[in-house]
Amino acid sequence: MIRRAVVVGGAGAVGRLFTDRLLASGVQVTVVDTAEPDGSTGRAARLRGDVTAVDFRLAAELGHADLVVLAVPEPVALKAIRGLAAELRPDALLVDTLSVKGPVARAVRAEAPGVQAVGLNPMFAPSLGFEGRPVAAVVVHAGTRTEELLALVESWGATVVRLDEQRHDRLAAASQTLVHAAVLSFGLALTRLDVPAEDLRAAAPPPANALLALLARIASGTPEVYWDVQHGNPEAAPARKALADAVRRLAETVEHGTQADFTDLLTELRAHLGTDLAHHRDTCAALFARI
Repeated sequence: MIRRAVVVGGAGAVGRLFTDRLLASGVQVTVVDTAEPDGSTGRAARLRGDVTAVDFRLAAELGHADLVVLAVPEPVALKAIRGLAAELRPDALLVDTLSVKGPVARAVRAEAPGVQAVGLNPMFAPSLGFEGRPVAAVVVHAGTRTEELLALVESWGATVVRLDEQRHDRLAAASQTLVHAAVLSFGLALTRLDVPAEDLRAAAPPPANALLALLARIASGTPEVYWDVQHGNPEAAPARKALADAVRRLAETVEHGTQADFTDLLTELRAHLGTDLAHHRDTCAALFARI
């Protein structure tokens, strides 16, 4: 059983998400952060420390841990892996929560070959919680602890989706980079058209109000999070190019094609949605009923 955990960066949103659930599952948690400890970590023990420069106090905590969660930015995680590998017990599990998995998976294979390791990416804002939501899991080095943790995450109500790092990063580009780019582009187009959001809201049908809601959520968020989604994933640039190409194709169809050409475009999209078409159509109807 996982009884003791260290959550590095546990004062951040993702760190708190894991800290709270581990505590609720009966796990003894120590939160490690470079900032002075505060009250945001609840019942967890708190230790000020730098995981990239492990001192004797942090080494002692790491050496007793069954689980170490890195809820830190990619540069910190990559710098920390070699030092962590030297401190962890042979049966301990190392977890990263990064939104891009390729670089960290390669680093773990190169610098921590004997350490059980899995990358988790909660595909939702931490404030929403695990229940009913997907968590992508990239198993780098399998083991008993790996399976224990994935079972624990499922007990929190999440659906664990197992992927390799290449497929993870490609799907993350499609589900996050592409979606955020489309919403941000919608907002930038509104500014270009000089259409105030309040004017649009007064007369907008549900699709426009849904996009305004998405735009407001992103615009109110932490810039570093959305920068990482757009900048950090090597699959991000192809996703944005695909979006730009799709807008050009749509414009070409409408401005120089026929209604039959437009019908063919919709037929292509229905075929791509396949057997999920009805599910997504019904989900949209349920969402629009609340907007």
